[in-house]
Order: sequence, then C-alpha cells, then structure tokens
Amino acid sequence: MTDHHIGLIVPSSNLTMETELPRMLQAREAMHPEDRFVFHSSRMRMRHVTPEQLREMNAQTERAAAELADARPDVVASACLVAIMAQGPGHHCTAEAEIAGVLRAQGAAAPVVSSAGALLDGIAALGARRIAVVTPYVKELTALVTAYIEDAGVEVVDALSLEVPDNLAVARLDPRALLDHWRRLDLRRADALVLSACVQMPSLAAIQPVEEAAGLPVLSAATATTYRVLGELGLAARVPGAGRLLSGALGG
Repeated sequence: MTDHHIGLIVPSSNLTMETELPRMLQAREAMHPEDRFVFHSSRMRMRHVTPEQLREMNAQTERAAAELADARPDVVASACLVAIMAQGPGHHCTAEAEIAGVLRAQGAAAPVVSSAGALLDGIAALGARRIAVVTPYVKELTALVTAYIEDAGVEVVDALSLEVPDNLAVARLDPRALLDHWRRLDLRRADALVLSACVQMPSLAAIQPVEEAAGLPVLSAATATTYRVLGELGLAARVPGAGRLLSGALGG
C-alpha cells in the first residue's frame, strides 16, 4: 500500500476543492486499495471573485507554495482556475513554473498542476475541438475564461454565466441545478461540455447524469485536475461515476 501526498493551493474561501478531489480519489481507493491519498492544503486570501481580489490572491502564491513544501508532497495542485486565466492566455505555464521553482528552492521538488492547465489538458485528452461551458462567474470573467480556452485552439460554441461573485455563495450552489442548467446551452456543434469551469462550483454529482443525458463527454475543472494529478503520480485515471475523462478508457 502506497500513500500519495497531494498538496493543494486553494483560495481561503474555497470549500469544494477539498471536498470533490478527496471524494473522487476515495472512490478510486475502493477500486485500487493499494493506493491511498493524503491531502495537505495551503490557503490564499480571497472572498469575492473580482479582478482585484484575484490579483491580490495571486500575489500570495510564493508563500503558499513554500508552506506546502514543508509537507514534502508528491504533487501540488493550484486550484483557482479563473485567477490564472484572468492573467492572460497561457499564464498557467508561468504559474506552474513559479510554484515548481518555489518548491525546488525549499528542497521539495514535485510536479505542479493548475486547474487552468488541467482543464485544457482534459479537453485535449477527450479529443474535443469545440466545447460549451457553464461558469458561476460574472459575464466579464466568463469572457476571459472563454478567450483563454480559445487561445489554446478550442472553440467555445456557447457559455452560460451564473453570475455569482461571492465565492462562498458559489460553493453553496446546488449541483443538482446543473441537471437543468446544461439544457440552456446550444450543444449542436459541441464535442464536449465543461459543466463547471470553476473548482469552487460543486458539480461532481451531476457529471455522470449529464453526460448520459447529453450524449457528450462531460468534464469539470475538478475532474480535469484529478485526471492530471493521477497522471503525474503515474496512476491510471480511473474514478467511478466521474465521466469519460476518468473512466480509464483514455489510457491516462
């Protein structure tokens, strides 16, 4: 039996990342009891999803990464998608490299995953070239997210903004509402559906039901982050009931 130590860098008001990722990996443990997962978090202050607070939160990254280094994690996941995407196309590469550099300087070299980069990787793994997206963000921030995704070569055919700026309120959204929200999107040209482009918006309970109803692969920032974390650990991306990306069918 192997314990895999996962470091999380999360906004101070995030309630969902530390819920959905452990839930997925605990479900995986039932299938693969030889692998267990231990979580360690470092928090960066942010209460409202505004450009100003996102910039202030990003300035805390070095401190948060240095704190995590003390736990000697096997992989680190930075978990605020919009905070990275709001900085401009391709910024996840810069953010991941900066965190990795801090870890190395503290003697704790570990691969680094960001939810922003993971979402792009998840879309690519599914072979999707056109997607539709649901976000909890105000329209201004959703536009930044869609522009970021399109800069990576993926067309966003439709997007739905729920316009909830309070980050705690985002965490309290009922994932069952997504069973209706996705029907407001035009999916006629979509290859895949991003049911939550935010690791704070709960969506795990809706991933599999919506995938079956829509007849399209469905992923979220959280399922994509889990996919990347498992890949960096050298483990099969297999989680029951979490959509095609984590079905094990993609060979990841």
